Amino acid sequence: MRKGRAKERIILPDPRYGDTLVTKFVNNLMLDGKKNTAYRIFYEAMDIVEAKTEESGLDVWKKALENVTPQVEVKSRRIGGSTFQIPQEIRASRKTSQGMKWLISFSAKRNGKSMGQKLADEIMAAAKEEGAAFKKKEDTHRMAEANKAFAHFRF
Repeated sequence: MRKGRAKERIILPDPRYGDTLVTKFVNNLMLDGKKNTAYRIFYEAMDIVEAKTEESGLDVWKKALENVTPQVEVKSRRIGGSTFQIPQEIRASRKTSQGMKWLISFSAKRNGKSMGQKLADEIMAAAKEEGAAFKKKEDTHRMAEANKAFAHFRF
């Protein structure tokens, strides 16, 4: 955008937990404007997590989200005819957004009956520092570490 960053929108808390982070997650989970379906999937996943782990589903979900949230990423920059992968820190809003998107996309790729079941499985795996979303974070960090030598090319 030419004029700079867009205004931060006000996000209302979700009905069950009263948490705005849950609403952001549900907004990422939503397809074709079907927010009620997205809420139903999320709450189903939370119920499954609570039943399997004997802990609060929200706490397990927050721990999982924290475990898959990246701290650094690499961005391509063309310098003198060659392209370098330059490691950069990520701003806070992008960190959580990336973590949420990875959790959702990798849970959709899982094998399972319903999306709620698949999401619950991915959340429990991420909380234990396993699963595809956690692996994606580890790979991103490894890539940044490998290209640390190009950090002086930062924009």
